[in-house]
Amino acid sequence: MTVTVPPDHLIDLAEWEALPEDTSARCELVEGVLVVSPRPAFRHQELVFELCRQLRTQLPDGLTALPEIELVVDSVGPATVRVPDVAVLPTDLVADRARARRGDLVAVLEVVSPGSGRTDRVAKLAEYAEVGIPYYVIVDPDGSVAEFVLDDGTYRLVAEHRGTASLTLGPTISI
Repeated sequence: MTVTVPPDHLIDLAEWEALPEDTSARCELVEGVLVVSPRPAFRHQELVFELCRQLRTQLPDGLTALPEIELVVDSVGPATVRVPDVAVLPTDLVADRARARRGDLVAVLEVVSPGSGRTDRVAKLAEYAEVGIPYYVIVDPDGSVAEFVLDDGTYRLVAEHRGTASLTLGPTISI
C-alpha cells in the first residue's frame, strides 16, 4: 500500500483492505490509526529470514513459518491489524487466506527493532494474548530471547535465553 496522504479519520477493516500495497514502508493498523514505519534494516531482515528457515526445518508436518503476514486482532470498531515478523500457522491456511484471524496462529516471533521495543513487549504482548496465540517469542538482536506461553488468557514468561534457544512451541524447537 502506498500512502501519500494519511487518512483524516479512523479507518475500518474494509478501508485497510482497499489501501494499495506499499513495499517501501511497514504498515499496521492500530485501533483505526494507520501506523507507518520504515522497512526493517538488513540485520533485522536477516534474523527474520533465519528464524523462518530454522523453524521450517523443525516444525512438525502441517505447520509452517512465514514472515510478515497480516493478523486481524480486532475487526470491529476501530480495527487493529498487526504484521508480526514471523508467524507459525497451519500449512492448510496458506493457500486460501489473505490474512490470519483469531485462532489461526500457533506462535508469533517478533524481532525487536529501534522504535519497536515497547510495542513488542507491551502492546503486542496484550494483543496476541487477546487473540489466543499460544506462544509468543521476542527476539532481541543483542542475542536475548524471551519465550512466553499463553496461560489463562495472559502470557507467562517461561524462559529467557541468550544465544541459541530451545523453544517449547509444542515440540522443542531450537533457534
